[in-house]
Amino acid sequence: QREFTQKKTFTSWINSILAKHTPPYVVSDLYTDIQQGHLLLDLLEVLSGQHLPREKGFNTFQCRSNIENALTFLKSRSLKLINIHVADIIEGKPSIVLGLIWTIIFHFHIEELARTLACTYNEPPPACSSAVDSSPKASRSAKKSAKIKERWKMSATKALLLWAKEQCSLHGSVNVTDFKSSWRSGLAFLAIIQTLRPGLVDLEKAKARSNKENLKEAFRIAELELNIPRLLEPEDVDIVNPDEKSIMTYVAQFLQYSKNLPESEEDMQEKVREAMGWLSAQEKKLAKLLMETENETYYQKYKEMMSFMETFNQEKIPFLPVLSSKRGEAELTEGQQQMREEWDKVICQINEWKAKLDQMLPSPLDSIEAWLQEVERLQAEDLPDLQDPFKAMSVFREMIVIFKGLMDCFDSHLDTLQSFKNEDEKNMPLVSPEKLEEMKRRFSNIRSTNPSAFLEYHYGLCSAIANEVKLKLNIWDMKYGAKESVESLLENW
Repeated sequence: QREFTQKKTFTSWINSILAKHTPPYVVSDLYTDIQQGHLLLDLLEVLSGQHLPREKGFNTFQCRSNIENALTFLKSRSLKLINIHVADIIEGKPSIVLGLIWTIIFHFHIEELARTLACTYNEPPPACSSAVDSSPKASRSAKKSAKIKERWKMSATKALLLWAKEQCSLHGSVNVTDFKSSWRSGLAFLAIIQTLRPGLVDLEKAKARSNKENLKEAFRIAELELNIPRLLEPEDVDIVNPDEKSIMTYVAQFLQYSKNLPESEEDMQEKVREAMGWLSAQEKKLAKLLMETENETYYQKYKEMMSFMETFNQEKIPFLPVLSSKRGEAELTEGQQQMREEWDKVICQINEWKAKLDQMLPSPLDSIEAWLQEVERLQAEDLPDLQDPFKAMSVFREMIVIFKGLMDCFDSHLDTLQSFKNEDEKNMPLVSPEKLEEMKRRFSNIRSTNPSAFLEYHYGLCSAIANEVKLKLNIWDMKYGAKESVESLLENW
């Protein structure tokens, strides 16, 4: 599945690049087309803007020469080509071809874009060197440059992730922690689109839709409105463990789009002033509302909050581009810094208000809400990456027990929610019907994602057990002799 997704995504990415080549080139089968070497050279020429030497023919010698020229060019840019050999590319070996294309995508697409964020997120960009020098001094310099580039790979990934988190942070509960499961619901893609082009999506409606519907909508809008090539399909992302490299390749295109948006300094300053005025008004409005509803019932408080949030979300749309601008201390003006602090302050106050309201729900809804939040937190968490298999087994077993314990309460909590009598002694509603519907909708979401979450925990446990078994086999191999004798022991056992 991962290899299939990468082949499809990388092929689409290459075709989007080679559309700029003269004449345009279209890859039909990546593993076959790459064998002649011309595809690699065309791709590298478009990406680098340089003319590369090549053989014009298609015999074995000429194909080999073209591939060697492409690899030599990549090595001249201090790129590590581990276990990537000409013979493997001529044979079209899937793992080697995909590894080479990912190296090209990461260097020319993701690193180049993330380099523009380096100052923003305080990450040091690598020094570039395109000259080839065989002197001992140059060799030491090349080794140092390679080490810097290896560190920068982590920084480039981190910078892209931070950028994505920043775009999504403007939309409340849309959280991004990785390039895997965080994108499965489609909300993260839609949130980025909403930030870059306010008004194109309705995130509130999206939260009630299925993952596949959201992903389909996000890819459609990105292609039609932002001219971003459709590298992924919903079924590539809405799975237990989506491919990280494919998602990174696609997300980087949104960063590319944001870099191409025109913006003058004068316009930015005016937008910052307008945003500051709006944020100040929201803070005062929120403080006044909290004071006025202090002695009101939960029902009334919730209605007031929903009314405030509806207006707030509508009014913030024009300010989204300026609110999502770079956050690096070195690049922010004093006004932008104040605006960011004011925004964070307002969002913090809103979240605190929501949390207090959840705690004020009448019994037994308060405990059901707490249960919902705990299950949603567990489902959103990434699997821990533990090097010690024994410790990993213990952690995953504990997670399975906790999750199973929570899910054992699913039916009883749902029955309680559905049978809740929503009226007080005066026949007035205790809780807003919208809140009850929202809680029921969350139960439906948990039911649909529960098998996947449970499978992920078991996947982690089985992987940990497999790693432990491998360690044991290594010990047994030393202690009991050859592989055949160990297999005999295992069979008897």
